[in-house]
Amino acid sequence: MTAPETDPSDPFLWLEDVQGERALAWVRQRNAESEALLQAQAGYEALRASIREVLDSREQIPQVSRRGEGLYNLWRDAANPRGLWRRTTLAEYRKPEPAWETVIDVDALGQAEGENWVWAGAACLGPDYRHCLVSLSRGGADAHVVREFDTVAKRFVDGGFTLPESKTQVEWLDADTLFVGTDFGPGSLTDSGYPRLVKRWRRGQPLGEAVTMFEVQTRDMVAYASVDRTPGFERTTLTRLEDFYRNELFLLLGDQAVRVDKPGDAQLSFWRERVLIELRSDWRLSGQTFVRGSLLVADAAAYLAGERRLTPLFTPTPTRSLSGYTATRSTLLLTVLDNVTSRIEELGWRDGGWQRRDVQAPTPGALSVSALHDSELGDDPLAEAYLLSAADFLSPDSLQLGTTGGDAREPLKSLPSFFDATGMRVEQRFATSRDGTRVPYFVVWPKGAQADGDHPTLLNGYGGFELPRLPFYAGAMGRVWCSRGGVFVLANIRGGGEFGPGWHQAAVKAGKQKSYDDFAAVAEDLVATRVTRPARLAMRGGSNGGLLVGAVMLQRPELFNAVVCQVPLLDMRRYHRLLAGASWMAEYGDPDDPADWAYISKYSPYQNVPDAARVKLPRVLFTTSTRDDRVHPGHARKMAALMREQGHDVMYWENLEGGHGGAADNTQRAQMMALEYAFLWLQLGPR
Repeated sequence: MTAPETDPSDPFLWLEDVQGERALAWVRQRNAESEALLQAQAGYEALRASIREVLDSREQIPQVSRRGEGLYNLWRDAANPRGLWRRTTLAEYRKPEPAWETVIDVDALGQAEGENWVWAGAACLGPDYRHCLVSLSRGGADAHVVREFDTVAKRFVDGGFTLPESKTQVEWLDADTLFVGTDFGPGSLTDSGYPRLVKRWRRGQPLGEAVTMFEVQTRDMVAYASVDRTPGFERTTLTRLEDFYRNELFLLLGDQAVRVDKPGDAQLSFWRERVLIELRSDWRLSGQTFVRGSLLVADAAAYLAGERRLTPLFTPTPTRSLSGYTATRSTLLLTVLDNVTSRIEELGWRDGGWQRRDVQAPTPGALSVSALHDSELGDDPLAEAYLLSAADFLSPDSLQLGTTGGDAREPLKSLPSFFDATGMRVEQRFATSRDGTRVPYFVVWPKGAQADGDHPTLLNGYGGFELPRLPFYAGAMGRVWCSRGGVFVLANIRGGGEFGPGWHQAAVKAGKQKSYDDFAAVAEDLVATRVTRPARLAMRGGSNGGLLVGAVMLQRPELFNAVVCQVPLLDMRRYHRLLAGASWMAEYGDPDDPADWAYISKYSPYQNVPDAARVKLPRVLFTTSTRDDRVHPGHARKMAALMREQGHDVMYWENLEGGHGGAADNTQRAQMMALEYAFLWLQLGPR
């Protein structure tokens, strides 16, 4: 987005001109200043090399997705920084050193075409999965080009389906027909920059002649199509996503879109002959109340005919919430959070009823499960197989192959130990927020650490969009932070999904301040319990978490000595006018509505920066990406410029590639991470 040249109320609006010569000159100057200081710190190069070694390790677990007989993986290492899209078989994958077949070498492709391609995924047509719609992003942006690829011939299809760069939604209907949502020209995108139209596009037909099948309003978030090719249960659905939490679902019957009745904020999906419904709000139905956070099941044909015989498969409690589920041919595998610790439950229809069993899996920590079942295969030998991933702060990730109905699993892969965790320990604690709410958080202690109030401590949080923050194994952080005496803290504040929809809904729109109160309460507790002291306490957050640390930095500056603010939202007066920002108004509110702006204005960082002569703020490092087309880099640019003008100690670094992840490859990611940790050690000092 190119901003107006002047605005008396915003002297730094020119920094929103992403590729503008003046703005990029400012970026290059700030980058040079930050790199000159941080890369000159003692041990910086060793720090960067240590991080890079972890990122490029050939012992990383190759995460796979199944397509027919193949397991596909995108592999990045030092020799392949942009990645190899490759495949193998399950028999090979079981081996310590599988034989992989390269399908696309992204680095070689980019070099041959003179493009800085970053892999953005592939949609393949089953059941043979020969033809795929490959998405490639320039520099890691969300926008991508789409090109039809033949995975047998290993080349792009001459005269095949191609789409120019856009935030495209594309789905196969059959070998010669696609459902496409893309930039068809003026009026075809929503205010959020996503497709407003779904068109049916036949092979050989000019895109301009594709037939519109479905459209939503400009103020909606996006429209898209999904095709279920399960034999005997073939369905095409069209979705109007009003915002992040509300949607309308339609079945395509012939050329007619028929609305499926459901609560507006519920998620309905089809599973063979059944429908599954996840609730974000209580649903009162025929004298019965199904509480928010529940998962319900019903017979699909009966439900579509108007019958509402629903069976709850999961009902939350104050400490238990549904994190997600995956379906095999006949079994649901639920991932349940119990006080932010993962559990797995199986649910299957047997003997005329739903049978439930707890799956014995590693605990405590974070678990994730994915079914290997390919629903397009009528006779699938892996119909009940699944992959189980387990990790915690001090234990490297492991991957196991299991089958529903029992707990015997085959170990497949595991990460090496990237740091020596001997003597380290993890605690879960609870802080009390301003309104009395108990807020959990994890403390990862370095070896031999005691609560003496003097540990360099890094507090992380997010608190938005119903996304939980769970324990994870971070080899690079373990090496360059915990192994050097640093304490790591992960806060599970409201706005996230740790305790289901209610935990999230407590901190949206007018309640967003509760996220900041929770985060500050954790910081206060760290000081009160002598984990650390303000001079040795830093906070870090990205995206919505960047807004979090930006707001808390201004509200409670006395608690911190350093802030790492990554790809942040900060100008909440204009966020909805920048890139995908309009899609987040269900989370934050509409700044153009005076009632909403009344509460947004109280925490919006860009509108609340004080003069340094009046308030001393902790030193801050902003990081972002020129190619971030989700959260506009203007947020970080303008905030840094304003704080500098007000006399605050600000550092800034913008990667010229990377998208919303901040980095397009491991070289860039290692540099970004090294700058951040060099900044933290500079501010907090060694133990």
